Amino acid sequence: MFTDMRQLQWIENLPERYRPYVYLARLDRPIGIWLLLLPCFWSMALAYGAAGVFSFRAIWLAILFTLGAIVMRSAGCVINDLWDRKIDALIERTAVRPIASGEISIAGAIVFLSALLFGGFCILIMMNGTVILQGLLVIPLIVAYPLAKRFTNWPQLILGMTFNFGALMGWSAVMDDIALAPFLLYSAAILWTLGYDTIYAHQDKEDDALVGVKSTALIFGRASKMWVGAFYFGMILCLSLAFALAGVNLLALPGLVIIGAHLAWQLYQWDIDDPESALETFKSNRDLGLIILAVVILSALHFKVF
Repeated sequence: MFTDMRQLQWIENLPERYRPYVYLARLDRPIGIWLLLLPCFWSMALAYGAAGVFSFRAIWLAILFTLGAIVMRSAGCVINDLWDRKIDALIERTAVRPIASGEISIAGAIVFLSALLFGGFCILIMMNGTVILQGLLVIPLIVAYPLAKRFTNWPQLILGMTFNFGALMGWSAVMDDIALAPFLLYSAAILWTLGYDTIYAHQDKEDDALVGVKSTALIFGRASKMWVGAFYFGMILCLSLAFALAGVNLLALPGLVIIGAHLAWQLYQWDIDDPESALETFKSNRDLGLIILAVVILSALHFKVF
């Protein structure tokens, strides 16, 4: 059976009753944590660069965002699997997920979800008021996203809006306000998600068509590479504008070339008819996110340390 679940040794060494919850939280596949966390770090670095001053409070904020990404990505997976348990049972890649397979009951999943949401709330209230408000505003999107694939051909857009709120929150955690630069960064991250999640959706396009699940992979079809390329081009444009508004230095220019080259490489080597190629190309976006973080940090090195 084709599945992206990974039986890692450290998970298999856990007591048997805990293992299904670790798999439910997708801790065997930390790529989602990276993709949720990295826009937070981009935004923080951009804000410190714009302020021209680095504070060691950044370490504390980075810890909070990391814990928040782990907890809230896990919560999002539980919500997704609760909504999709019947659909997941019909799709080869997802049929072995703990709720779809019956390994975890609905009641057990709800208790686990409640604990995760409480943990996320405890982390959120350690932030400033602007970030707390943003964290509350994204909750309806987190709950609604799994339903999007039933009603729109663009669930990847809803995912992008949901998954990349950190591009706003990171800036606000540093500045305690909001500005155009983080909104452009947020727009870039949404376009990024539209690209990489279209690639990801090509794993399930045949099963999705059979069960009536909608996705950009289905509506774009053979033109998917062209569409993903357009999203990635828009991403580069929004990143460039965000960098310019934040006043980054000239190191951003070669950095943007490297980012563009990585995106072009993704399109070149991705085989839209091969599920394994789709998964590996999707996973390469962690590396892209780290490259963007390095570019933001290096191009913001005009700050003072106190």
